[in-house]
Amino acid sequence: MGYDEAIVHLGDFGRYQKIIYSLICLTSIPVAFHKLAGVFLLAKPDFRCALPFENGSTYELSPHLWNLSYPQDERCSYYDVDYSAAYLNGSIPRSSNNTKSCTSYVYDRSKYLNSAVTEWNLVCGRDFMAATSDSLFMLGVLLGSIVFGQLSDKYGRKPILFASLVIQVLFGVLAGVAPEYFTYTFARVMVGATTSGVFLVAYVVAMEMVGPDKRLYAGIFVMMFFSVGFMLTAVFAYFVHDWRWLQIALTLPGLIFMFYYWIIPESARWLLSKGRKDCAIANMQKAARFNKVEISDEALSELLDEGEGSEERAKQKLEDLEQDEGPPPSVWDLFCYPNLRRKTLLIFLDWLVTSGVYYGLSWNTNDLGGNVLLNFVISGAVEIPAYIFLLLTLNRWGRRSILCGSLVMAGLSLLATVIIPEGMHTLIIACAMLGKLAITASYGTVYIFSAEQFPTVVRNVALGAASMVARISGMMAPFLKVLATIWKPLPLLICGSLSLAAGLLSLLLPETHNKPMLETIADGERFGKKTKGDVYLETGQELRTPEAQPLKGSGDANGSAIANGHKY
Repeated sequence: MGYDEAIVHLGDFGRYQKIIYSLICLTSIPVAFHKLAGVFLLAKPDFRCALPFENGSTYELSPHLWNLSYPQDERCSYYDVDYSAAYLNGSIPRSSNNTKSCTSYVYDRSKYLNSAVTEWNLVCGRDFMAATSDSLFMLGVLLGSIVFGQLSDKYGRKPILFASLVIQVLFGVLAGVAPEYFTYTFARVMVGATTSGVFLVAYVVAMEMVGPDKRLYAGIFVMMFFSVGFMLTAVFAYFVHDWRWLQIALTLPGLIFMFYYWIIPESARWLLSKGRKDCAIANMQKAARFNKVEISDEALSELLDEGEGSEERAKQKLEDLEQDEGPPPSVWDLFCYPNLRRKTLLIFLDWLVTSGVYYGLSWNTNDLGGNVLLNFVISGAVEIPAYIFLLLTLNRWGRRSILCGSLVMAGLSLLATVIIPEGMHTLIIACAMLGKLAITASYGTVYIFSAEQFPTVVRNVALGAASMVARISGMMAPFLKVLATIWKPLPLLICGSLSLAAGLLSLLLPETHNKPMLETIADGERFGKKTKGDVYLETGQELRTPEAQPLKGSGDANGSAIANGHKY
């Protein structure tokens, strides 16, 4: 607790911390730009085959010509007949029902001037390519969370944050000038990877610069700035109608953050973890001067030494334990014991469903009907009250009740859209947005709830595994658009059913609010297990199940910094 005690003496969350924190939060806005841009970059307007006699026609056709040219409910082929003047004016009947595949298309440009879909004709037999591009973007997010997370732990938060920003701008512009689909998709994959580098590192820096009592608020407000970026994406799309210029317009604001290099300090916690105490003290003294607090280097060093000593003792205990009991615990240990395995699978399901439904709703606002831009803004705006709700209730009502209630509410709201008549656009949108609000609340809850369910000795890797599971469903979310071509309500039916099932199954998880942080694998197996025959011994002793099988990982655990919120 050395650093946590030291920052209290620096003015706690003083003026310096507030300024740096606010600047860090702003970097979440371009992350939202890039994650949500696909809604407009790959927008799929109504289309039809261009008929042989047409040259630069508009999308509109008279019902008479439509019936003469296209089979019912068909847009990817037209009747293979002689489109003579006599046929078109109805003087002669259609001579054949044979159809011919499209060679070119006419698009409805009343909503979108153009998009990557209209430019490269990603429709009919090529419509899967648009969904694949968004799916590969999420693959980039997954890879970026692994790569940039490791690099930030090794080389520091600051250099990786700015390296991510530079790469994001370069490949963001490349995506806007890409001559063909594959270059565009590759550039978007790289941008997706950098969104993890920017958001995760910024999130970690924000969490590391505040004390334990402010971490809930620090984490939630970073997410709120992401929601602001969500809504601003629609503002850009309102004024910039060409998809290439839109991509570039959403990318260039990242240049502003390059000036942060001379403002944002390296994380003092990271410096201390690497033994660079002098650099950490120098950064902390800068904060103290800005906050008009006087504290000597010697006093700071003593405060930091107290925490360093406790961490060293915990580390030594863990090393001694590993020597006595074999290799250190790993994420695979979560699947070796029945209670831990059950809880881990339930948590992974919550992450899978929450991520898939969140991105499924965020990327498919075009399918709700009505004003597309207005739907998109509302979809981002409802996230703000969701996060405010979490701030007011998470520490009052408990994690399990909030997670279960949010998922069930999301499920019921989305299922309601299936039975509402198609013409009632306003009611459908209202139910979908209520579902979006609820799933956002569950997203904010599952981070904290999962961190408290996993033991300290495997908390980081377990959360990383849960995040990877979430990215898998995020990669599948773009293909919900394809399912809408089969039956329009099908995507919302799937999202609603999964949310409802995950919410009810979450009741099987034990509540963690006001419970001690789990330290060992043994603690994790014991927590929430209702078995009369269990024998519980004090920390540091071996725990045995009724079958007398010793559980791995008993004893004190290193990772007090992690338990306090580091890298959640």
